[in-house]
Amino acid sequence: MAQDGQTTQEMDVQPEEDTLAAAREKKGAPEENESPACPQASPLGMGISDTLPRTWAGSQGTLGEGTAGTSCLEGAGPPEPPPGLSESKGAISSPLSGYREKHTQHKGSASMVWAATPGMLFQKSKDSSLHPLDLSWVFGYNSSLAVHSLMDGEDRVLLYISSHTAVIHDIVQNRQFHLQGHTNVISCLCVSEDKRWVATADKGPDALIIVWDSYSGVPVHTIFESHSEDGVCAIAISQDAKYLVTISAATVQKVCVWRWTLPTGKPMCSTELKPEFGYQFSAADEVFLDKSSAFGWKNKQKALLSLVLMQVFEFQDYVIFNPQNPHEFVSNSKTQVIFYLWDDSGLQYGAPFLSNQTFKCLVGQFSQSVFHVNNTQALTGTSAGKLVVWDMDNPRTLPEELPAKPHGVTATKVVSLQKESLTVLTVLESCIVTGDVKGQVKFYDGQLRLLTIYSHDKVGPIQSISFSTILRDPPSALPGSSQPFLTRNFILSTSDATMFHVATDSTRFERIMTEAKKAVNAIACHPQEPLVAVGSHCGLLKVWDYKQTQYLISRIFTKAGIQCLSYDPEGHFLAAGFTDGSVYILDAISLQSICEEFQFSQGPVTHISFSHDSKYIATADENYSVTVYKRVLQKRSRCWEHLAGLDSHYKPIRNILFGVHSDSNEPRLLSLGEDRQLVEYDLNSSIKDHLVVTHRDRLEQVAVPLCLTWYPQLSTESFFLTANNCYKMKLYNTTTKMCRKTLLGPTYGSPLEKIQILPRTSSADPQQHYLVYITKDKVGLQMLPVDGNPHKSSAFICHPDGASDFAISHDGRYIFTAGGKERTFMKWKVNLHILNAAAFLGGEDLIPFYNLLDGGREGKFFRELEDYFYYVQLCSQGIKTLETRQVSTHIPLEEIPSVMRAVGFYPSEEEIEDMINEVKFSKYADTGEEVTKINLDDFIKLYINHRPALALSMKTIQRAFQVLGYDNKKGDKVIERGDFLSVLQCRGEQMTEDELAECLTTLLGRRPRKEGSELDTYDSTGAAALTEEDIPAEITAEIFVADILGLPIAEPEKKNTRKKKNL
Repeated sequence: MAQDGQTTQEMDVQPEEDTLAAAREKKGAPEENESPACPQASPLGMGISDTLPRTWAGSQGTLGEGTAGTSCLEGAGPPEPPPGLSESKGAISSPLSGYREKHTQHKGSASMVWAATPGMLFQKSKDSSLHPLDLSWVFGYNSSLAVHSLMDGEDRVLLYISSHTAVIHDIVQNRQFHLQGHTNVISCLCVSEDKRWVATADKGPDALIIVWDSYSGVPVHTIFESHSEDGVCAIAISQDAKYLVTISAATVQKVCVWRWTLPTGKPMCSTELKPEFGYQFSAADEVFLDKSSAFGWKNKQKALLSLVLMQVFEFQDYVIFNPQNPHEFVSNSKTQVIFYLWDDSGLQYGAPFLSNQTFKCLVGQFSQSVFHVNNTQALTGTSAGKLVVWDMDNPRTLPEELPAKPHGVTATKVVSLQKESLTVLTVLESCIVTGDVKGQVKFYDGQLRLLTIYSHDKVGPIQSISFSTILRDPPSALPGSSQPFLTRNFILSTSDATMFHVATDSTRFERIMTEAKKAVNAIACHPQEPLVAVGSHCGLLKVWDYKQTQYLISRIFTKAGIQCLSYDPEGHFLAAGFTDGSVYILDAISLQSICEEFQFSQGPVTHISFSHDSKYIATADENYSVTVYKRVLQKRSRCWEHLAGLDSHYKPIRNILFGVHSDSNEPRLLSLGEDRQLVEYDLNSSIKDHLVVTHRDRLEQVAVPLCLTWYPQLSTESFFLTANNCYKMKLYNTTTKMCRKTLLGPTYGSPLEKIQILPRTSSADPQQHYLVYITKDKVGLQMLPVDGNPHKSSAFICHPDGASDFAISHDGRYIFTAGGKERTFMKWKVNLHILNAAAFLGGEDLIPFYNLLDGGREGKFFRELEDYFYYVQLCSQGIKTLETRQVSTHIPLEEIPSVMRAVGFYPSEEEIEDMINEVKFSKYADTGEEVTKINLDDFIKLYINHRPALALSMKTIQRAFQVLGYDNKKGDKVIERGDFLSVLQCRGEQMTEDELAECLTTLLGRRPRKEGSELDTYDSTGAAALTEEDIPAEITAEIFVADILGLPIAEPEKKNTRKKKNL
């Protein structure tokens, strides 16, 4: 039976551990203080050994000290703690209890988990890094999830969630250990009664459930594809630590029970909840449903479906096991409590009814539920300050005595405890403990009689309460004192992102941590000192010493949130842009304002920057305006005054960038917008309320530029570097603004959002430069010069819900990323030698580029490319010539477009011009001569860097038809034939009538050929008639792709096209 202490299946797990240990012993097992050298599995499921550096996104992680999955352990199931460990009162036994007697010794070296002890986590020496970026510290946490006390006393250790990382934080010693393995933001967690086993789960694609050993930091079990649709929104672990229960975040929620100590990835039992258990109905909805019931059940179902858009969706988002029976658990949403029973036959549940009319009182919304210590009742806290008491008709005494259905639960009374909302409900030994929105913690006995209260006026709404496992000796009783003695200290976390340690013997509230309670979008590093400033939308500005990881000073702004920050080049001042459009100039040390705030922006300030001499400050805002402030002297002190502003762009501004004019030391200011415009300003000529524009250049034809920075002086020519939304990086001459080179950028799921050049470290090669970037959710490094080699880049997931900004330490050793709405920021250690090694292992010269071709160097595509390359040489010398052929390794630049089109890349005329200019002027700055030909190796690089990083999708073409077309009688988006021909001739890069006729007749297979000719020659006679005949009057996206372009499309589109033809 499932409820037995040990199953046959589970007993088979541990002998496998012995086999692995024996195998390691033969090969030279590591000593007890060493980590087992076993391959690690990527969180994305790629079994890549960590003996070599990884260069792809999302592969960060030693996942603490191991990787998510069971392959890094010597056994698939978690062992129990060593026999020598003492257990506190109420502590549970190991999930593998009963196995110790049979298998007490391991062959070879002991398992890291088996030998782990409390406090051992921070004693392990950290091995040298295997990644270019290592997560060094996490600032801030998810205040909507619980904070757990793992250790108390001399070693005060907490567990909390920051983004996709579980953080084990030693408060006293100021140390962190990171449990890394999730690629999505962690949505829920739970901890076993003895604080050893930690289970975390996330929401999103490829959601994971990972069980960790908190003693060693090792992931002991990973469940893949548990709730693949939407992930997990609630999780709990049983009192004996053998079982997990999870509830999915899908519209139709699924509840699963897992025996995580087994090597299987399947739940023991599961069920789907009725959709209405997750919905909150208004009074009007209830009346409507009552009326609909008169029409029968089918009509009532239709009525339910018709109300989906009117309802507020509330998940079953809290679940907890019965401490006295692991086969029973309870969950609740804000409006419904559900009780469950499970065994080998399956999982059953019942949802007892309760409304305001049941007891003629306001119940409120449910917060949390617990099982009463008497095992015959359950309790649920509500937002009205009440406790709902649920009675069980059939008390559960033993797992074997489960009733047939769990429907014998009814609400027997509603007890009014207080006026304030109850946010937390838990049980400690024989006490029932509540936490509320006023920060009060109250202890009740089993009869709900108040025993004691812990409160403090600085404590906000309580989010979680976690009691320590350490029992204190009770002091001698005070004369006349009737207050009960509590033997466990506890940790409070509040919804406003504050943690407190409460000593129950003195009722002392010690603030441990205060973090941002709203989005963190602003971050800046001091240009000379190890200081980082961070601003939040809640108005909190904090400065940290990042070497010591110590908080130094803070200031709270109450009027608006902080959107951007920037230090001046000397580090004396800190400029802050706010969400209400205001700008503050602060003293960098005291954070006090040095002059009156500026209010010249009509929208949130998104960018702020100082010129190199601090003479100017420039800002950009959400209303597409650039504002400049100029330094003046006021009362013998430096300050700034408003100079001028300008609506420079008509789409969001992506960057403002100060530089220095090459012929002087005067500041130079540029702004880049999503309107593809690069605007340069003449600061010297600008006067009060008049900002002069020097140049306005369009950088892109189709792509949208997203970021901009000055490129290091690696040659005699000066460039600035941009990155666009098509995964391309481009170098532009700083004077002419001509595009000098197009290169394939990092392709890690989303384009580069922001870029900066990494400052040189004292130990770095002075000739080597690096670029730091963030994408939507990753932070990465790129070796310079950029050349399209993918092995020169590496990226790691930093903020799955979106990285908002980043900053680099003045010495280039650390990178800081801000997590936006995740309310966290992270410190990453830079290991440049690892990236250099990865680039070296990727191959030299053309080897990395050959691998980017379909089939590689030996593939069919490369052979065809060679054939085209040499065929062009034949054509250039004349097909019918009788003269001796001059076989060369080069072709003329004019033939580049022909070969590109022959291999399937169809560049626009502007792209062709950029490609030819790139090669033509590649040596001009050094030699003053133009290049007139290109060899095969350079052509391959040119092709890889210029071709689209992503193939053209059917959705892109359909979006174009949505814009250009109209709805016909059948409801399809179509373009009329005349409009289609007109657009090609009048919009964009316009085609002449002859060019259009030649293209269409060729595509439609009607191109005439002269008899006996080796090369096709075009004759326009009758082309118009052929075009009219073969192009339908109405063109859909599917007809355009399949019938005109002759390209294959997906099966669903093919079926739709055939249906239209039949009609």
